[in-house]
Amino acid sequence: MHGATLLLFILLVGLASQWLAWRLKLPSIVILIAAGFVLGPVTGVIQLGMPPEELTELIGLGVAIILFEGAMELKLGELKRVGHGIGRLTVLGPPLAWLLGSAAAHYIAGLSWPVAWVLGAILVVTGPTVIGPLIRQARLNKESASLLKWEGIANDPVGVLLAVLTFQYFTVAGGELSETFFSLGTALAAAALTGGLGGWLVGWFFQRGWVSEHLKPPLLMVLVLAAYWSTNLVQHEAGLLSVTIMGVVIGNMQLIEREALRHFKENLSIILLSVLFIVIPAQLELGQLALLDWRLVLFVVAILFLVRPLTIALATLGAPMRKQDKLLLAWIAPRGIVAAAAASIFGPAMVDGGHPDAELLLPIVFLVIVVTALAHGLSIGFVTRRLKLSARRANGLLIVGATPWTHALAVALKQLDINVLVTDGTYSHLKPLRMDDIETYYGEILSEHAEQELEVQHLSYLLCATENDFYNALVCKAQGGSFGRHRTFQLATHQESRKESKRMTLQQRGHAAFDDGEDYCTLHERLDQGWTMQTTRLSESYGLDKMCERLGEQGEQWVLIGGVNPDGLFQLFSEEQPFKPESGWKMLYFAPPEPPGSEASA
Repeated sequence: MHGATLLLFILLVGLASQWLAWRLKLPSIVILIAAGFVLGPVTGVIQLGMPPEELTELIGLGVAIILFEGAMELKLGELKRVGHGIGRLTVLGPPLAWLLGSAAAHYIAGLSWPVAWVLGAILVVTGPTVIGPLIRQARLNKESASLLKWEGIANDPVGVLLAVLTFQYFTVAGGELSETFFSLGTALAAAALTGGLGGWLVGWFFQRGWVSEHLKPPLLMVLVLAAYWSTNLVQHEAGLLSVTIMGVVIGNMQLIEREALRHFKENLSIILLSVLFIVIPAQLELGQLALLDWRLVLFVVAILFLVRPLTIALATLGAPMRKQDKLLLAWIAPRGIVAAAAASIFGPAMVDGGHPDAELLLPIVFLVIVVTALAHGLSIGFVTRRLKLSARRANGLLIVGATPWTHALAVALKQLDINVLVTDGTYSHLKPLRMDDIETYYGEILSEHAEQELEVQHLSYLLCATENDFYNALVCKAQGGSFGRHRTFQLATHQESRKESKRMTLQQRGHAAFDDGEDYCTLHERLDQGWTMQTTRLSESYGLDKMCERLGEQGEQWVLIGGVNPDGLFQLFSEEQPFKPESGWKMLYFAPPEPPGSEASA
């Protein structure tokens, strides 16, 4: 297959695998590895025809970008909440996992000590590319999510560096500890200088406008690769640590373009991940898989049920952490792209260095990746619910702006057993809601504090309902990625702003909630006139048509707010995104009080 055609084919297969995994609610890594295995050793469709050294270098560049993108998500502010746990997991965790994993590899899997030590180092990593989707899938609270995220990202380069140093000790250094420790010091110094100083300089240049806006994302990508490459020249594979530090530095600088940079890297990482997890398993040979025996299967079981729990128990001993978090960490530790890439590098190198059992490294690591991704991906929902670490079912409304009308809406939603949270930057505005036991957040929704502390995983819709149309639009645009653009709404703009020439584009605002004429002033005027929140249950004999016939003209005589389906799920109504309720739905609407003797719900 021609090179360009092969690349396009891999991209299509990779993204199709990602989509299929999303539809099946499975870890994408499992589908990708299966696709790579089928297209590589089984059918031979993917034949790169590239020297192993060049392929290894290209894989390293892709992994560097993926790690940098993940590191940008690490917020130093999270250390205030979970710093005690993060410190244990990133300082004590790696050496403990290395020692225990290496012992299991030698005594259970039967590997020689040199290969066992390298395998133990590789399995220190817990892939951030797998952890991220699992966190979203389980709707973890932010404290537990921070622990998993920090461990997954920070320990990846540490594990690779341990593998490099171990490899050098048994092959290059000839068993000389002094040379190995010198290499370690060199790697740390080079990574700190290149990643730390380089990241700060990049941010400093960006802040002063010395780089055009359209050049910032591609320039940053090139600089990340340059930092990775230059650090590797000083110490092999220290570049991963360098780009991780660089990502943390840039991600925590006050950069206006931080979100744009993050989205660019996130999209690029998805593409790279799709390609790498097909290319790497495609290089396997069926003969290597035939080497897997019962001892290696027992080793994987030991990694899951012995090595990981014991590592967490020892690392967090005496730490002021919740028992539930310790139990979660003891179970959840999926491996990802960094482990696969490291195994593809060190396996052949150790075979060439006189360790024939190193040919087992790659198939063992892939076995661990598949088993952990499946086991943890399929069980994390159940585990987090049992440990009470996950959010309630995503079914509710986040309301921005505490006003008399949103107060009435919040009370009505609570009566329907729908989750509701109201935020406002004025403390006195929230007092009436707190007196009615409505969940509130005092503060700016766009602040860093809200980003780190506000729990919204149990909410499915966003409604911005302040009197400032432009602020509503700003919040919708900022939060659209979290809730989904189709679940982000704001009140209709004021009458004057609805003129076509003055209307905000949909790209700059949320969808208009309810009817087009229901702006802030109209809703509050009607509230003052005595309009109230009301509910009606639909049935086979009393459908939406009859309800509309009874209530009159929608938008003028009543306003449809939303509905609750028979499963208890809330859906917000909008003319821009209408829905068709059926029998069994509870309809929530805003209307004048029912006159005495009028027809009630059927």
